[in-house]
Amino acid sequence: MNGLPARRLLLVHAHPDDESINNGVTMAKYAAEGAHVTLVTCTLGEEGEVIPPELAHLAADRDDALGAHRIGELAAAMAELGVTDHRFLGGPGRFRDSGMMGAEQNRRPGSFWSAGVDEAAAHLVEVIRELRPQVLVTYDPDGGYGHPDHIQAHRVAMRAAELAAEPAYRRDLGDAHAIEKTYWNRVPRSVVEEGFARLRAATGDKPPFPGLASPEDVPGVVDDELITAEIAADESFVAAKAAAMRAHATQIAVDGPFFALSNDLAQPLFAREYYQLVAGRAGAPAGEREQDLFAGVQA
Repeated sequence: MNGLPARRLLLVHAHPDDESINNGVTMAKYAAEGAHVTLVTCTLGEEGEVIPPELAHLAADRDDALGAHRIGELAAAMAELGVTDHRFLGGPGRFRDSGMMGAEQNRRPGSFWSAGVDEAAAHLVEVIRELRPQVLVTYDPDGGYGHPDHIQAHRVAMRAAELAAEPAYRRDLGDAHAIEKTYWNRVPRSVVEEGFARLRAATGDKPPFPGLASPEDVPGVVDDELITAEIAADESFVAAKAAAMRAHATQIAVDGPFFALSNDLAQPLFAREYYQLVAGRAGAPAGEREQDLFAGVQA
């Protein structure tokens, strides 16, 4: 295995910052435990809204320099999580942020949403065959909340996992490799409701941000029974997640156990992270949640 650690985790995300919000605790925990953690980000997030007024000039409708800036933010976030292997799909800028669903940017040549799934997946197949991860984490078919780049990241990740395992496909990209377990990012409904109750109780009439979000603003919320894995970690990894989120300063404002995106609506920062196993064999008895994404993986 070219000297790679025995446990290898691959995460596929749409934009810089998605990984820290969804998987910061998980990434920090496994990196600290010596697993090889690889993040593949599909776009530079060029169409994102900018929070700090002094950086507003970076936006797509002004200097259009946000993507390059977010490369630096992502590197800083990964340093906080202890992750040293982070890549952009096809190289930085190969696929451009598509904007929100229905936006003109969806149809622009070069946007991630307009790319052929198999074309984009080939870049990820090369990564999979190089690193041979046992575990893949990505979004559900709706991308968590319907953003075109999140939906496309799901499609590309799932297709790449399929193609990477096919011996006849693109032998020039390396030897075939089958990922053992695939998870989708999820959040159990009860945890979201508890988190917002805690937020309301803690803030009262003085929220840390101009307004409060609602549970409907959280991506990937599902009924509790669909959750198959729950990753908890000590406070140092929760702190690392918060620090990684702060590193994405153009996109996220963090205030204690809460954060807000460009809409200035407070929502809870989740200290535990949850997943749904959608391919592979569970490493926990029926009815119980896995506590380790590598549970049951063959050494």
